[in-house]
Amino acid sequence: MTAQKGEGTTSRRTDLLHDTRTDRQLTADQRLEDSPDSAGTVMDAKYIQMTRSPLRRLILAMAVPAVIANIVSMVYNLTDTFFIGQLGTSASAAVGVVMPIQIFIQAVGLLFGMGSGNKLSIELGRKNMDRARRLVAVGFYLGLISGIVLGVLAFALREPLIRAFGATPTILPYAVSYATPLFFGAPFFCSTFALNAQLRFEGYSTRSMIGIVAGSLLNIGLEPLFIFGLHMGIFGGGLATAICQFVSWLILLIMHQRTGVAIRVRNFRLTADLWNEIFSGGVPSLIRNGMLSVSASAINIAANPFGDAAIAAMTIINRVITLFNTIQIGFGQGFQPVCGYNYGARKFDRVRKGYWFVVQISVTLLLVASIGMTVFAAPIVRLFRDDPEVVRIGAQAMFWNCLTFTLSGYVVPSNMMQQTIGHTVISSIVGLGRQGIFLVPALLIFPPHLGMLGVMISQPVADICTFVMTVPLQTWVMRQLEPDRKITMRRGIISRLFRRSKGERRSV
Repeated sequence: MTAQKGEGTTSRRTDLLHDTRTDRQLTADQRLEDSPDSAGTVMDAKYIQMTRSPLRRLILAMAVPAVIANIVSMVYNLTDTFFIGQLGTSASAAVGVVMPIQIFIQAVGLLFGMGSGNKLSIELGRKNMDRARRLVAVGFYLGLISGIVLGVLAFALREPLIRAFGATPTILPYAVSYATPLFFGAPFFCSTFALNAQLRFEGYSTRSMIGIVAGSLLNIGLEPLFIFGLHMGIFGGGLATAICQFVSWLILLIMHQRTGVAIRVRNFRLTADLWNEIFSGGVPSLIRNGMLSVSASAINIAANPFGDAAIAAMTIINRVITLFNTIQIGFGQGFQPVCGYNYGARKFDRVRKGYWFVVQISVTLLLVASIGMTVFAAPIVRLFRDDPEVVRIGAQAMFWNCLTFTLSGYVVPSNMMQQTIGHTVISSIVGLGRQGIFLVPALLIFPPHLGMLGVMISQPVADICTFVMTVPLQTWVMRQLEPDRKITMRRGIISRLFRRSKGERRSV
């Protein structure tokens, strides 16, 4: 009888404690509902969704639109390679030569999009709406201004620039014709990535998908029309792409204006502290995507002595492998806003569980993809360019790349999580690994001794080295999220230079 009474008392105390905690959480969750700002009510509902919904279902709901957008975008890239490939091997290789320039412009857009977006989701988790609105405006306008500057410079220096990225004399005229309209569209291309990232981090992944998918589908239709129907050749391919990039930009901008943190010119007030937050949050994306540009250029240069067929083959297999890589990135993009909101709300257990869920999906996806690409390597390459030499080189390169592709299923989600929760230095190091720290030296070491085989095996060697480096770094990051540790977010690199106390940190 006494035992039953004790158990009843304990149960009532537990229920009371649970009710008290629930009331406290509801009070925090409803902080904006008392505000007359209608946008606050919208964002408050989003906060509750991101911090309370069943985790796996929430991540999948955020990820599916991102995955669809990434797949459609990559299908466009593959059809672009297919249509231009019909113009000849040199034209097909020209797309690969221009690609690093496009990737770099994209990287700058992601610097401001991911930088503002990472901080945006955390500020929304804290319910700091004024800061969130300023982050959105500054991130967008910096992306737009940077795109204008990059486009003007690239157009003015187009021929020497394209030569520097590995164009042979036979490839150069095709590459210049293809790239010229793309340089004029650079402001929209660059700021599109800022808009896209911001929408995703706000939790509006479906709106983000609509803008990207609409432009990509339009491009799939316009490109053959311009290239073959209007007899514009490879210039028509570039022009179709530039037009569709503008269409995506316009749709995303309209979508963004319907959120609780719409872009307003009056919020474009750039201060040293705000610049630092955006820069420190986005520099891992700049490094990661900037190194994609460097690595693509390095591969072109390394393959250059082996002829146009070698460059065309490496361009094709990189596009195919990137298709599956962007799918796993889509799952990571679905996790990032969930990670940011819950990290800002101090719900670290949800951050950890969400991360491991995404790793499981990514590893499984890439394992299946690697097996399929290995078995059907030759038919896949032949689909884009039915040249025996291109098929031979491409099939061999596909085999070597697929041996270690699955390791990215751990590295990429880890890198995206590190960036989202503010581990800028670690995220930057990991981002540099696969495409920079290890790949570029491998391309300098192996090809002179092993010929084209050296070009093919450089990426697998870089994948292994990056995985070995990432494991201890990510293990340390995960330990910082344990319940008995005090979680702090380091301030950005720039602001620390101006702090009187170098050990100062800001608690989340």
